[in-house]
Order: sequence, then C-alpha cells, then structure tokens
Amino acid sequence: MSQTTAEIFEPLTDHSVMRELDGLARRYRSASGPGMQLLSYLGGSAETLLNKLPSPVRGGLEGITARALQTALAAAGRSRGVVEDKPDWLNRALTTAMGAAGGFAGLPGAAAELPLTITMLLRSIQGIAAEHGFDPASDEVKTECLRIFASAGPLEEDDGTDVGLIATRVTLTGSSMQGLISKVAPRLSAVLGQKLAAQAAPLLGAVAGAAVNYTFTSYYQDVARVHFGLKRLARDAQIDEGLLREELVARISRKR
Repeated sequence: MSQTTAEIFEPLTDHSVMRELDGLARRYRSASGPGMQLLSYLGGSAETLLNKLPSPVRGGLEGITARALQTALAAAGRSRGVVEDKPDWLNRALTTAMGAAGGFAGLPGAAAELPLTITMLLRSIQGIAAEHGFDPASDEVKTECLRIFASAGPLEEDDGTDVGLIATRVTLTGSSMQGLISKVAPRLSAVLGQKLAAQAAPLLGAVAGAAVNYTFTSYYQDVARVHFGLKRLARDAQIDEGLLREELVARISRKR
C-alpha cells in the first residue's frame, strides 16, 4: 500500500529570525494607520469615496491604471541610469508636492497627476528592492515591484492575507509583464479611484491632495520594505520563503 506524506516544516527556533518577523509584522500593521485617519477625517468609507467619482471616470479607471503602469515601468527603469535612488522621506516629499498640485486643480488635475505619482511610487519601490540587495533591472525584481501594487490600499483594513496574495500573483500571470499588469490593474484601479475621489473632495483641494499622496507613498514604501525584507530574510537565513510568509501572516493577524 502506497503512502503519501505532506511536507512538514520544522518550527522556527532562531530568535533573531523571529525578531525580524515581528518587526516586519509591526511595520505592515502600521502601514495603513495614517490612511485610515485621513479617511475618517474625510467622513466616508473607501467604497463611499469610490462611488463619489463620476461614472465615466469609474468606468475608465482600469484602462487608465494599466496604461499608467506601463508608462511608469518604462520611465522608472530609464531614470535609474540618470538619477540615483532617493531616501524614503524625499520620495514622500516629491509625491506630496505633486498631490498638492493635482488636488489644487480638482479631479482633472488629480487625474493628470496620477501617472506621475505611479512612476514615483514604482521608482521608490525599485530603490527599496536595491537597498535589500536585489537588482531592479532584472525581470524577476521588476515583477516583484509590480506585485507590490496588488496589495490592499492604505484606505482599506487588511489582516495580512495580502502578503500571501502578492506571493501567488505571479503564478496567475505567467512570465509576461503585460499579463501581470492586466492582473494588477483592476486591484490598483479601485485603490486609485479612492485616491482621486479624496483629492477631489470639496473645500480640501491641495491639502487633501498632499495628504492623500503622502499616505499612499508611505503605505507602498512600507509594503515594499516588508515584501523585500521577507525575501532578504529568507535568502540570508536560508529558510523557505513560504514558511516565513506564513509566520509573518500569522503575526500580522494577531490583535495588537
């Protein structure tokens, strides 16, 4: 009689690895904090914000997002040979200024600013990948950078399951970058719709645009640091990345 056995991982016992996982979990849990506070200030839910957009804008968001991702991927890659990576605080300052300019002009200005912000976000994510010892020019790391955008946005509460979803996203898309963009765009377009609606909120204008962009940049920087921090930990400690991810999700899911 044949017998099959499931692969069983040994429990983690390395205290330094567990401390790093605890730190990554804290960073991930805190990533949405400012966004939730901003959303509360605006007086609505993420879904309510999205519904405030005109129907033609909501209907075209996915296509706009896909085109913006394609443009951002090319522009961010080209810029790496000309401009060196900047620290997180400077990238936040730049996107905050762009958000203020876009918000000042209302919804049309926010829509025009959107591709620039996505490019800045992607470039910041690439810089974080490089900081963790990964080559942003490689197709594998380009894919990882795009997959960061598949996570929940800063205006959504999350229990950590997105960490696992990001990991499996590539198996759904194959090796085609265009295929990956087509998978990421629907999720990101819903998030960016909330951003546009918040920036176009009456009486807030430039202030809302600056605050929203600051929140979005901080969020995706934190998610990128968790994502590439986990990959670096798996590489350096020579521990299965899937096991570390399960441990991380468990930590994120625990009540604070």
